[in-house]
Amino acid sequence: MVTESVQKNRKTSGKVETNILKPKEIAGANAEAADKAKVSDNNPLGEVVSQAEKAYVAYMEAEREVARAYHENELQVAKAYRRAEQQANNRFDSAVSQALRTREEAMTSASKSREEALQQVEDSFRSARESADRAYDESVSRATGKRHEDLDKAWTAREETIEQAWQVYSKLTK
Repeated sequence: MVTESVQKNRKTSGKVETNILKPKEIAGANAEAADKAKVSDNNPLGEVVSQAEKAYVAYMEAEREVARAYHENELQVAKAYRRAEQQANNRFDSAVSQALRTREEAMTSASKSREEALQQVEDSFRSARESADRAYDESVSRATGKRHEDLDKAWTAREETIEQAWQVYSKLTK
């Protein structure tokens, strides 16, 4: 009888199956054991059987307590897992948020640096263009001045040459 109950209470396919008696059944088993104990007061074998039955009832109660303890432990482990899972999710969310903020700050800084670099390039280009324009204007002005000077000299030389030619011609014709 005890062996059959123990075998029923063994683990089967990863789950604990318990043959849990209800309180009424326990009371009935206790009453039955008490009745047998009265009948067998004179019989030593009856006394042993009665003690065995009481021991069995105590064993079944202890087995139920162990099952309750395992169940409570399972609930606590599940609760601890959910807490750990929530903490891991919170840390992940926090890390992702921080990475996003860091990325946005880096992109803002890069955009600002890019704008500053473009502004410097624009300023440098404008300065170089203005310098080139001034150099061009000065060069054209000098060339224009030199051209006027050269034309004036050439005109003066032409005038002098024509004057000399007229003087020579006028001397010849006189």
